[in-house]
Amino acid sequence: MDIKFVQQIVTMVEKSDVHEIELESKGVKIRVTKNSSGQTMSSYPMMMPQTMYAAQAPVQSAPAPLAAPVPAAASVEKKYKEVKSPIVGTFYRSPSPDSEPYAEVGSQIKAGTVLCIVEAMKLMNEIEADFAGTIVKVCVENGKPVEYNQVLFLVEP
Repeated sequence: MDIKFVQQIVTMVEKSDVHEIELESKGVKIRVTKNSSGQTMSSYPMMMPQTMYAAQAPVQSAPAPLAAPVPAAASVEKKYKEVKSPIVGTFYRSPSPDSEPYAEVGSQIKAGTVLCIVEAMKLMNEIEADFAGTIVKVCVENGKPVEYNQVLFLVEP
């Protein structure tokens, strides 16, 4: 299934009175449900046990600095743009364990720049910037799981 298609389904469920939808295409099954507060949640089936994913996670020799100090949340919303995960999966900062990260704090980016990878069901999905700016914070640690719509980066336009 195409990521854009899944995003459209989630958006349609959020805006409609439908509380749950389940789709299957080419052996891939997704389920989108709204909880009692109306918040949409996506469910992606795991193809392999979680422990096998952990064994495949890239290893980083030294922890990279995740960010410079960022102001309080209210001012963050006004000053910085957010790059959010379009899918549920595992966040990777580089294409392989021995490669340099796609983007670091202070990196100048433009629309279309690959920022990271989110692995979902053994598929490596490159996440690109939709706008230009400077990375001020990496919000997720390498190899950690991310949720749909979770903030991955803060960018100063």
